[in-house]
Amino acid sequence: MANALTTGARFFAPTRKPSFFARLLRVNVDARQRHADRVVAKYIATHGLKFTDDAERRIERLLSRAGR
Repeated sequence: MANALTTGARFFAPTRKPSFFARLLRVNVDARQRHADRVVAKYIATHGLKFTDDAERRIERLLSRAGR
C-alpha cells in the first residue's frame, strides 16, 4: 500500500476557491506591488545604482505621494 505523502495525493486534494472579495483584494495588492517595484526601478535607474539611506527615504516619499 502506498503512502499518501509519497504518492502526491496530498497535493491534489480539493481546495476551496477564494471568495470574490479575496481575489479582488489580491489583485489590488499585486497591482500596488508592481507599481512600487516600477517606481523603485525608475528611481534607481535615474539616480544611480547606489541604494543609500537617503535614496531609501526619497523612494519612500515617492511611494507615499503615489498612494494619494
